[in-house]
Amino acid sequence: MNILESFRIALRNLGANKLRSGLTMLGVIIGVGAVIALVSIGRGAQEAITSQIQSVGANLLYVRPGAASQNGVRGQEGSAGTLTLEDADALKELDGVVGVAPEINSFAQMVAGGNNTNARLIGTTPEFQEVRDFFPASGEFINTTNVNARSTVACLGSSVAAQLFPESDPIGQTIRINNVPFRVQCVMEKKGGTGFLSQDTQVMVPLTTAQTRLASAGRFRGSTNINVINLKIADLAQSDAITQQIGEILRERHRVVEDDFTVQSQEDVLSAATAVTDTLTLFLGGVAAISLIVGGIGIMNIMLVSVTERTREIGIRKAVGAKRRDILMQFLTEATVLSVLGGCIGILLGWGIAAAMGSFQFGATQVKPVVDLSAVLLAVIFSLAVGLFFGIYPALRASSLRPIEALRYE
Repeated sequence: MNILESFRIALRNLGANKLRSGLTMLGVIIGVGAVIALVSIGRGAQEAITSQIQSVGANLLYVRPGAASQNGVRGQEGSAGTLTLEDADALKELDGVVGVAPEINSFAQMVAGGNNTNARLIGTTPEFQEVRDFFPASGEFINTTNVNARSTVACLGSSVAAQLFPESDPIGQTIRINNVPFRVQCVMEKKGGTGFLSQDTQVMVPLTTAQTRLASAGRFRGSTNINVINLKIADLAQSDAITQQIGEILRERHRVVEDDFTVQSQEDVLSAATAVTDTLTLFLGGVAAISLIVGGIGIMNIMLVSVTERTREIGIRKAVGAKRRDILMQFLTEATVLSVLGGCIGILLGWGIAAAMGSFQFGATQVKPVVDLSAVLLAVIFSLAVGLFFGIYPALRASSLRPIEALRYE
């Protein structure tokens, strides 16, 4: 008996018990649909996070304070408080560095008329817009005069501007940041993103203004501390060499042997985020795959019932010349057809669920699921493997029946 004939007979036998066949496939349908939906949502989240990180700017290095150590007890990262504006100026001389933007950051309450919001406050310099690839949509960004004069001017992220001035142009109007009045000088372009990664929920002010009027910054060797030094480099391939030079300069300036700072590249941030989302996607896919195993057990159960019901049929087939491999092939084909048909329907179901999830917005978060060919192929292969694996025992049992015993079976 050839494969085509086995397939035809399998469809006829399954069609004779449509309801039972449909219920048997249900486990595989749900399993494959869940795998497709959850994996695509996980990959959509990964792409969203990647695009948000990349929107911060290209070819970036971040220098942050390290961990303070006192009496042999090491504190948390960022507690050293040893970075200063002079450190940032010293790093401008490095070959391959095309821009340096120091910053201090905190969270502050913003008030305009009857509207208010809590947003991330960044004190920085004019180089920030070039280094972070973040430019005004209207108005003028912080300039050197603003920094030197410690001006009370602010540049609002697009989300902050919409919250504080929902029906008017913010440019030239006054907001209060921690009860200090500031004039809105610009509104930044919309970058998108959610939560901590969103640049639209930030407010930028001159670094000197933030240091003297808004933040209680510490001091290190007579200079005011800063939180981060952003460096834009010409080529990310040179990041290791530039990182080594940064270390040499800062160790010499701080007169330390052990680093009291950390240097992180944008690639490091992206790799860490990708590792987290990959793990999450794998976990979601693994959880969904459990239902596929349950579906496979259902297929085995029904095929065993089918062997029992068709014992006399098997005896007759063997009596008229059917070989053991023909019976084996017949029942394996039926199990595989059940599994593959369920897998195909499950792919459509999962695709539909993923598309539906992409149309919903949860608060400020919206993830667009990504259904790619690899997920579909994985689901098809997995469902085929389930059919073969869970169909092999019933098929072997059917093929091992002796013709005389099968014909005597009532």
